[in-house]
Amino acid sequence: MPTANNSPVRPATKQTGKALTAKALLAMPKSAYMNPVQLDYFRDLLRKQRQDLLDNATMTIDHLRDGEAEADPNDRATIEEEHSLELRIRDRERKMLPRVEAALRRIEEGQYGYCEETGDAIGLGRLLARPTTPYSLEAQERHEARQRVQGR
Repeated sequence: MPTANNSPVRPATKQTGKALTAKALLAMPKSAYMNPVQLDYFRDLLRKQRQDLLDNATMTIDHLRDGEAEADPNDRATIEEEHSLELRIRDRERKMLPRVEAALRRIEEGQYGYCEETGDAIGLGRLLARPTTPYSLEAQERHEARQRVQGR
């Protein structure tokens, strides 16, 4: 998943055929915030992330089904530990999938890039680092502070 690096995500325009990079995205003027080119960038980034999550899940299912029983207890323990680690990773990814879907919905509804709590712009830098975030940094810090107080 590309983040705030210069890896291309998709063509920026049909005229140029050049891939838009995070660097080019950040170089755009603030007045261009969440313009169609930026929305296309994030839509494609999120779709790629969703497909990667689904592909990883399928790969894990196939990997676990194809496992052979090892006679040696040490080999069996190693394989079980690897499977356990893989399943924990996939569980984290499973929890990420609804966030990706919600971000894609926000793009379609015209709400992507703006804080669900305050309505303020989230900012390109934060969205590049965490494309699924629904909150500005300030709102996220308030949520985390509330969670600490509530003991969650």
